[in-house]
Amino acid sequence: MMAGMRQSTDLVERVDRILPQTQCRQCGFDGCRPYAEAMARGEAGTDQCPPGGDAGARALAHVLGVPALPYDRSRGMHRPGMVAVVIEADCIGCTKCIQACPVDAIIGASRLMHVVLEPLCTGCDLCVPACPVDCIVMIESQSDVVPT
Repeated sequence: MMAGMRQSTDLVERVDRILPQTQCRQCGFDGCRPYAEAMARGEAGTDQCPPGGDAGARALAHVLGVPALPYDRSRGMHRPGMVAVVIEADCIGCTKCIQACPVDAIIGASRLMHVVLEPLCTGCDLCVPACPVDCIVMIESQSDVVPT
């Protein structure tokens, strides 16, 4: 492998590790890795990730050696620690949420109630608009809640 390619791959890896891995596509790319690759090539700005918020945008700018900008709020709001929950009584088992989930965090079968596996859910919100009966809500992740 040529040194330039390895350096580029290393930069993509560093940038990808900073991203929240929600795979939400709010950045305009098909996931965190394609966004990281575009930033490493200089084809995308560091301000396109709402889940990463301003702190994420600053970290990305630091790694890439570019001026830091606040994240672009027109792409969505920063909501750390959210997960999807299926309201069981309303679920019709259409499987549209399963198809929309980029990380396979939803399980269930056709015409049966579905459930979100919280430890796998990244809070991307892509299942919510896919549901035809509005039975999916986003709540604060219990794994992020610190007991007082």
